[in-house]
Amino acid sequence: MSDETTNLAPVRSPIIPGTIGFAGQQTATRKRIRFSIALLLMLTPSGAFGQQTSSKMQTSDKEAWAGNGNGNKGADSVAPTDPNYVIGPQDTLDIAVWKEPDLTRTVPVRPDGKISLPLLDDVQAGGLTPSQLGVEITQRLKKYLTDPRVTVIVTTIASQRVYILGEVTRAGAYPLVSGMTLLQALSSAGGFTQFANPRNIYLLRVENGKQVKHPFNYKSVVSGKNSDQNVVLKAGDTIVVP
Repeated sequence: MSDETTNLAPVRSPIIPGTIGFAGQQTATRKRIRFSIALLLMLTPSGAFGQQTSSKMQTSDKEAWAGNGNGNKGADSVAPTDPNYVIGPQDTLDIAVWKEPDLTRTVPVRPDGKISLPLLDDVQAGGLTPSQLGVEITQRLKKYLTDPRVTVIVTTIASQRVYILGEVTRAGAYPLVSGMTLLQALSSAGGFTQFANPRNIYLLRVENGKQVKHPFNYKSVVSGKNSDQNVVLKAGDTIVVP
């Protein structure tokens, strides 16, 4: 072959302007899409878990607030530890008759203070302690059973309440704790509003079938005077802050 043929330069394909830049853009776009898909797959499970957790928290908050007007759900669900607790309307009782599952049940106390039981129909529960009611049911069941054994447990307290009205931050019904005084009840209401008249507070109580008004001077009591006004509350008492 001649030198002219040997020295020929290799033939290169022609380069079209813009081709390299377009291919690079396609590669970068594909990388971004892959990265976005991977990131989405990583985040989706945790996001769903977060939504479930948030939903559970919101449900729990709503249930807690639904207990009563003050958001104290647990206050009505605590069984009394005082053996002398007196059953009242709207309480819930667990009546257990040993070896008699058909007679064992949970019953509410009606507004008239009575409960309904198989064989016995209406039984007066209001005004009795759990042990007294247990004796009453036992005596009445002896007509039908040889040796009835009855246990009465108060599972829900709803009858023992006091009411705080007027110029307080949180007016409403509050559970009555054993030995609670008027001053202690006021402390549960979140304090007075700016329009309150603490010197003219009064307690409304039903005595012998009549409503009686008892004065309470907050300023005087907290300063150590008129301590006799700081009475122990009873179920149904109403405190008014003018």
